[in-house]
Amino acid sequence: MDTKLKEYLEKNDISYVLHEHERVFTVEESKKIKKSIPGLATKNLFLKSKDNFYLLLMPAESRLNTKNLRKILNLRDIKFGSPEELKRHLNTTPGSVSLFNMIYTPSVILLIDESVYKADITGFHPNDNSETLEIKNKDFKKFLNSLKSEKKIISLENE
Repeated sequence: MDTKLKEYLEKNDISYVLHEHERVFTVEESKKIKKSIPGLATKNLFLKSKDNFYLLLMPAESRLNTKNLRKILNLRDIKFGSPEELKRHLNTTPGSVSLFNMIYTPSVILLIDESVYKADITGFHPNDNSETLEIKNKDFKKFLNSLKSEKKIISLENE
């Protein structure tokens, strides 16, 4: 875990359990390690529209329906941000995108699927895809409240 994130979590009194594992770049690869890590596994997608950048948190096993997401956000178009935009806005590279990258920016809008928001325990990479932070719901919400960025709870399943 990078030093800045560790200091941020300590400063904001956010508890977690750190799990070290082999590097994973895809949901398919993460299935091997998921067996030993409790909670809801997540997928974190960096997206952009004409006017905004977004980080979408959703269950790892879910498939993104961009048509439904556009409808929810009232957008004409939404697509994946480039590796350069990802580095500039979230200070990371493809394969390591995470909720915790939000400490680097107030300008990316955080979209959280309702099932992730309500999960008792969730897992996110701590800005490094060779580790996973297991975080309980109360600490997840404490982290969300510590962020300066805009946040939206959305329901991807019901659309």
